[in-house]
Amino acid sequence: MADANFAEENGRMSVMRVLIQLRPSVDLITAVADPAVPVASADVAGHLPGIVLDHSFAPVAVPKSVPPVRVTEELTYSPEPADATVVVRGEIGDDDIAGYVSQLSAARGVTGVFADPHIQTILTCGGTPAVGNWHDVETLLRHGELAAAGLDGTSVALAIVDTGINVARVEQVRGGEVTIDKARSWNPPGVTGTAGEFPVDHGTMCAFDALIAAPKAALIDIPVLRSTRQGGTTMDGLLSDALAAYAHLRTVLTDQPAVSRALVISNSWGSFSPKWDFPVGQPGNYSDNPSHPFNVIVGSVESAGADILFAAGNCGRDCPDERCAYKERPIGGANSHPGVLAVGGVDTAGIRVGYSSQGPGRLTARKPDICAYTHFLGSTAFGATEPDTGTSAACPVAAGLVAAIRTEWSATELPPARLRALLQRTATAQAGGYNYDYGYGVVDTAALLAELKRTGTRA
Repeated sequence: MADANFAEENGRMSVMRVLIQLRPSVDLITAVADPAVPVASADVAGHLPGIVLDHSFAPVAVPKSVPPVRVTEELTYSPEPADATVVVRGEIGDDDIAGYVSQLSAARGVTGVFADPHIQTILTCGGTPAVGNWHDVETLLRHGELAAAGLDGTSVALAIVDTGINVARVEQVRGGEVTIDKARSWNPPGVTGTAGEFPVDHGTMCAFDALIAAPKAALIDIPVLRSTRQGGTTMDGLLSDALAAYAHLRTVLTDQPAVSRALVISNSWGSFSPKWDFPVGQPGNYSDNPSHPFNVIVGSVESAGADILFAAGNCGRDCPDERCAYKERPIGGANSHPGVLAVGGVDTAGIRVGYSSQGPGRLTARKPDICAYTHFLGSTAFGATEPDTGTSAACPVAAGLVAAIRTEWSATELPPARLRALLQRTATAQAGGYNYDYGYGVVDTAALLAELKRTGTRA
């Protein structure tokens, strides 16, 4: 929704987008949770004071997080209509943000007002030449051993949440056929285009890199970063689009038979600036707040069986991206969620790249979890001599390895938390064990396969 819409209704030009969390009737929540039932934002929110609703944004049902009874138990999520809430999107004036938030929070049915920050791709600040190529990464990931074991990603759903995929470019560079699951791909409101046919960009790089370890995976194209804000000069979207994407992906996951359930989600993006967020400590904050609706839905999708990977970001102290405005603890929001694998970057020599963000994380201290390979010649998405770079490349490289493992071990047999623990335990660690530069170490396919063979499905 353009900024002018708010100005027209409220006489203000400067606005902030927000997410409004509500608890409507059980029947209405049931309808919102059903993808086959169209529900408008106005049906849920009615007329709220001080906000202009974005009617192009379909309401999203968010499960309730249920704290564990015992310390040894994990957080669970209840999607039941009696427990869930619904999120809509809108704009408030930024001349009195605190006043508008207070007014909205006091409205009937409203349970929270949250930031809807801009999200952007994670590239790199460096201009250094590539170190090796994607065939070197194939070798490092033990592609031959994976293929010999039949671990090639066949029938595994691998979602690339990014700028969209150009399959023709991926096939041209890789050779062979790439599978795009058009039926289960999804565009955010206002984004036109067909899955697999978007312009060559960041998402094409991510898809290419994910297929290094899992060449037979079925790619699900989720182009949330093509949803641009008015006046934006770079490819960026809003966190609310990612929220809606995850609601869709939850359905993709739960529609699968439990015995073969597998969904890997690769996210090479993040929120770089506190200017896009509510302050830390305020209930609507995203970066440090596990109760933000997006952080909750990420946890619920992981709990249902999805392997979720996020790039750690390119805010490393040696060479930070110019957009990095979190000078301390730059791994925040869902990139630091306890239920995701946060991936840092090393080159093909196993040396950490200077831009790879260091921990501690904001939601969970021990981030990044592991490192994977980046800064190699691969997709040619940005030019024939330009490397696939940033933790943006490292994340899908690791996601492809996870998808390869899922060829044999379903999420029911080997839950995501246990696979994450295996990846952490088998990573090639630095001296002294876990550290905030490398996490638990560099991903080690040979050690991972040996551990899976040793433990079987009881990993």
